[in-house]
Amino acid sequence: MTTAIFDHHVDPIHQSQFLAKRLPAPSLASPDGPALAKQLIGNALARRVEAIDHELCDPGDEDTFFVADLGHVYRQHLRWKKNLPRVCPFYAVKCNPDPMVLRLLAALGTGFDCASKTEIDQVLAMGCSPDRIIYAQPCKTNSYVRYVKAAGVRQMTFDNTDELYKIAKHFPDAELYLRIITDDTSSACRLSMKFGAPMDTTDTLLALAKELRLNVVGVSFHVGSGSSDPMAYYHAVKDAHVVFQQAANHGFHLRTLDVGGGFSGATFEVNAAVLSAALDELFPASSNVEIIAEPGRYYVASAFTIACNVIARRTVEDPAAAAATSYMIYINDGVYGNFSNIMFDHQHPIAKVLRRNGETVYDTALAGPAVDGIEYSVWGPTCDGIDRITESTHFSHLVDVGDWLYFEEMGAYTKCSATQFNGFSNAHDVIYVSSEPAVNALVGM
Repeated sequence: MTTAIFDHHVDPIHQSQFLAKRLPAPSLASPDGPALAKQLIGNALARRVEAIDHELCDPGDEDTFFVADLGHVYRQHLRWKKNLPRVCPFYAVKCNPDPMVLRLLAALGTGFDCASKTEIDQVLAMGCSPDRIIYAQPCKTNSYVRYVKAAGVRQMTFDNTDELYKIAKHFPDAELYLRIITDDTSSACRLSMKFGAPMDTTDTLLALAKELRLNVVGVSFHVGSGSSDPMAYYHAVKDAHVVFQQAANHGFHLRTLDVGGGFSGATFEVNAAVLSAALDELFPASSNVEIIAEPGRYYVASAFTIACNVIARRTVEDPAAAAATSYMIYINDGVYGNFSNIMFDHQHPIAKVLRRNGETVYDTALAGPAVDGIEYSVWGPTCDGIDRITESTHFSHLVDVGDWLYFEEMGAYTKCSATQFNGFSNAHDVIYVSSEPAVNALVGM
């Protein structure tokens, strides 16, 4: 279920170039956007939790919910355009397929990186043209290949000979990107262990593609999610340049380089500077090579805040400790739910107090963890012992059953990878706000 604080409807979006031209210059982002975002998110959180009477509410009224600031997504797009003006983003839908995020990005003129039929269907259902989708999945299901052929989605990746034979059989007119392996040892989530053609195999793969009369149009790579080494982009671009030369020797005229993802908000400018320099050196604008990328978390990680209810508390007595009493608190979401980013994405969500003892304390001194004070561990609701969110944190005041916690930075690989283990629902409300006025015209807020 999705809750919005505005009425909206989805209009077909076909003219991506026209929409991209409508995008305001980066200087038009509101200077008060981040401060306004804090206020709007806090107000939305407070309105929701203050309306719930824990003694009388129906089952499910206390469920976890999100507040999403679409203004943050908008600012991230302007930031992208400022730092990587040559690179067209194809948003990685798998990171967070939220329908309003997709709608906003479609209106901003982005493309979409899809890895399954479901993701492709979701993008096409918005009215997006199939040429705004890259099927960036090197191990595709046979029936899905036939499906995308019928749907008009032509761009897809490959990294091995078997995949080439599959494509030759089911979709010989596809526009193919050879995905090459990269050094992703500095990334939080390594992908090279599963995907990417080693550099000593690329020439052979191109030769086979030529023999099968397939249409190779580009090269792609991915330095891994959360990459901490900017030079990983430089080395990958350099390898891609070698493959472009190999392709030319086989008679291919490659037109696109896909630089993948791995971008995060915290390190974006540094990584973007290294990537831009590499592109200018090896793929200058005069080469007429189109550059695309597959950012995901960059757009949405900081846009979503989650609120969770404290459903139980357990006192832990330790007579040998100086502070004899600590607490285990249990909330109505965990690692099998929206906190799956702990297991799958190496994240460390930080618990903050939203409401305690009938008082909303969002964004106050009482909200954040304290240096000392009362110690808590935070646990999810399932029966599994690994369902722990925080091993140890401290709050200056007592947290009790019925209070609410909130966690920021919960927009990437959370709701999309949640399960229904133990019968707990993974369908949670999203309340949308926008700290950027320009978003109103783009998505009808």
